[in-house]
Amino acid sequence: MSLLPRTAEEFSSADYWERFFRKRGEKAFEWYGDYNSLCGGCVEELSSADYWERLKTKTFVRCFQMYKWCKKFFFSVVGCGNSELSEQLYDVGYRQLTNIDISETVVSHMNQRNAEHRPDMTFQQLDATQTGFESGSFQAALDKGTLDAMASEEDGALAGRMLAEVGRVLAVGGRYVCVTLAQEHVIKLAVEHFAQGWAVRIHCLSGQQKEESDSSFALPVFVLVCTKFRQAPPFAVLELCQGEDGAPTRLASVLELLSAVKERQAYNLMLHKLRGGTDAGSTPSLTLCHAATGRPRYTLTVQDSLPSAKLPRSNHFAIFIVPQGRESDWLYGSAEGRTQLASSAKFRRLVIVAMHRDQEYEDMQAVQSELSPMVMELAPPGMPANQQVPFLSVGGDLGWREVIGRGVSALTGEYSVEDVRGEDGHLYRRLIFMNNPQLVQSESRLRSAATASSAHKKKNKKKSKPSVSDAPALTGVKDRIVDRGFLCCTHHEVMVAGLAMLGMDAINNKDHPVSVLLVGLGGGGLPQFVHDFVPCARVEVVELDPAVLEVAQTWFGFQTDERLNVTLGDGLERIKTLASEGERSFDVIMFDVDSKDTTLGMSCPPSAFVETSLLKKVYSLLTPRGLFMLNLVCRDSALRKSVLERVQAVFTCVFSRGIEGEVNEVLLCCRSSGEEHKPHTIPSTLQQTARDLQKTLRANTQTAPCVPQIDITAMLNDLKVI
Repeated sequence: MSLLPRTAEEFSSADYWERFFRKRGEKAFEWYGDYNSLCGGCVEELSSADYWERLKTKTFVRCFQMYKWCKKFFFSVVGCGNSELSEQLYDVGYRQLTNIDISETVVSHMNQRNAEHRPDMTFQQLDATQTGFESGSFQAALDKGTLDAMASEEDGALAGRMLAEVGRVLAVGGRYVCVTLAQEHVIKLAVEHFAQGWAVRIHCLSGQQKEESDSSFALPVFVLVCTKFRQAPPFAVLELCQGEDGAPTRLASVLELLSAVKERQAYNLMLHKLRGGTDAGSTPSLTLCHAATGRPRYTLTVQDSLPSAKLPRSNHFAIFIVPQGRESDWLYGSAEGRTQLASSAKFRRLVIVAMHRDQEYEDMQAVQSELSPMVMELAPPGMPANQQVPFLSVGGDLGWREVIGRGVSALTGEYSVEDVRGEDGHLYRRLIFMNNPQLVQSESRLRSAATASSAHKKKNKKKSKPSVSDAPALTGVKDRIVDRGFLCCTHHEVMVAGLAMLGMDAINNKDHPVSVLLVGLGGGGLPQFVHDFVPCARVEVVELDPAVLEVAQTWFGFQTDERLNVTLGDGLERIKTLASEGERSFDVIMFDVDSKDTTLGMSCPPSAFVETSLLKKVYSLLTPRGLFMLNLVCRDSALRKSVLERVQAVFTCVFSRGIEGEVNEVLLCCRSSGEEHKPHTIPSTLQQTARDLQKTLRANTQTAPCVPQIDITAMLNDLKVI
């Protein structure tokens, strides 16, 4: 038998509720909860001597507390039904209760049930939109679900008339207290109605049952409290309280208040889903904000293990704290990485916690204490009540991050430059755009400025890779400089290694040095490396965003000179201009530019960069020995196939080098005069050329501030012919 309305129209139908209560008979129907659940879940006996003292701090009771000691307390319960709420209120001290309902059946039944033991409480069959009570005759009006029922009409006319009637019968200082699910059309109507001339506060009640039945509401229960002023204040008084003891937060507009309510509803719907079972394919996440400032403090991502995973029986639930500055690492920042992390942890459900920049965290114990109340709400169904939930991490501490620079790009918005300690113990500098904070835009390894000069003097005597001890200590930012000999991105290493395909004669030809056109500057690590270590190389970089150039020069050690220059502008237009002028050609053209269009399955490059017409212009700009390099990041297999077909239509000799653990692949495209030059295998001389290039790079360090840290041969080992 259906006990809840099946359609919105039934909510406001008197006939429906008459049939409803006749079917239900003597059994009380608690619309959104009884007195105990609304008071924060207290279950003490109502007759307990100190019951009021224990309850008076609870959210629901606080809504009425100011009226508790009034000698004449007149209280209207709107749409009472056969709920026991009025009886429970009476028993804890609210005597002058007038209950109204549209159903004759329920009014007759409730009067009979309470006539002897609760003589000051009455039940009347009245229409809530026209009660006939005197104006200002009540100090409070309680509504548990009636507004939700009446607001079912599309235009809200019925609910509007009820709210107007409530406002009329309440005295100055009186409160309308409405228990509601706060569905958008309902709460919007009520808040807009009372926003002028009333103080509006919304409480979100906590304590949703852990074991939910099929009839449980997934939406949280709210209490809307509207207090009547004698004179309207010059501004709207709109507040939100979260939890039983949450302090009110003042909001500037009705829209902000409604948005805050919607966020809480989304959270409860997520909890409802999480309590229904585990799903490795669904990874919901939420952000926890600082209560006082509202700034993001933690991001929690729920990762369930695969159903086929073999797990210890007692491993239900664990929390993993990501070290600061490491949240963008593949293991924590990608869906594939988090799946692997959960598999390694061997728990049925793993909550992965990332800490935010601009927040202070004392230590691991303090973080655990702060998170414990919230994360337990995310536990999987069926977990024993006394189950110990471990907090996991790596390294035993919270990691380290220091924001050293900020700015705003006219093209990309806010950005942050920050130093972090990596898993290998080295310090790294990262550029992060705040519109996508999980993505590292550019990264460079750091070294100590104090030891850089002495290391440069000794580098020809002992050429070894720097150890962790070479990493700068956590001193001032001025003592940290970029290690220009280290490329953090593997695809940059592949592009450098790809220069071997030019042949050593071309690389060592000082009369005609290697010329490079690179679209996309980033932190400047790739063009700076080519400039520093490829003999006499001349590099032109095209960068669209002036802010990126400023960041590269200020924070990433990028330095221009007569062999390394930057053209600010659109890379597409620059290529078209160069092609139309026909005066210059390049040995190498590189595309390392990302797309701002997140709707496509290709994040590098923008689609316009792989149109056939542009690829032909790139071809025309290459010298006969020329090489086109493309950083391709494409998750859409059909789109990738289309890109490869277009590239092959222009360049008949195409190699591909995938990047392990990443979507990236680098296409190395040789200019060729005909089909006969297309190789079917990797040239046998390439490995020797790679070794020769390695020696050349390391030999060209007399004017460079550091030693190149790259294995050219390894970068070309997995090269494939397309």
